[in-house]
Amino acid sequence: MTNMSIPEKYRAVLALGSNLGDSEDIIEEAVAQLQTLDMRLIALSGLYATAPVGGPEQPDYINAVIEVATDLDPYELLAACHRVEQAHRRTREVRWGPRTLDIDIIAIEQRMPEPAEGAEEIETQWEPLLSTDPVLTLPHPRARERAFVLVPWAEANPQALLPISPDRKVAVVHQAYVVSRADEAAGQNAVTDLRGMCDACIDPAYAEPLPSLDSAEE
Repeated sequence: MTNMSIPEKYRAVLALGSNLGDSEDIIEEAVAQLQTLDMRLIALSGLYATAPVGGPEQPDYINAVIEVATDLDPYELLAACHRVEQAHRRTREVRWGPRTLDIDIIAIEQRMPEPAEGAEEIETQWEPLLSTDPVLTLPHPRARERAFVLVPWAEANPQALLPISPDRKVAVVHQAYVVSRADEAAGQNAVTDLRGMCDACIDPAYAEPLPSLDSAEE
């Protein structure tokens, strides 16, 4: 599903993963909940199963990628993602360890100012945000190496581009193919298409209410 009519200031790519609990339901519920936090869904992948990358021995992951339009600035968006993670009792005790829900911000683009009144109308321009802040590095520093991000993202938006540097982007479809083939040759990190997401399950009208901010921080 893709809807590229975007009046909001930002569009962002979010990667969701879970391998504890009923992971398929958790991912769909999280997509619905994110939409209650000033985000509008514009692109959506199906659900994929992926062998874990690094960390201790653990179950396979369920992964998905969505694109959202929002007026939240990048750090407000990060806080919103953490709030949904906390609603699903996400903990960060072991790096790359199992988790009920992980939401990573992969990339953010900012809508450029519209032309002055009376100027020739042009297509909306989007500029990728680049950041080296360890709290929120943009684009995600390992996204280009991860089939479990690239493959769902390519499904959600086949025209997507991943910024590599200020003046270079790569087509996500191409990068997904390259990384998947390399993983296949190495016999690791297989990504398996499971199913599409349930439309009713990701409808924000049916989202489980999120805890208040006070209770989420306890």
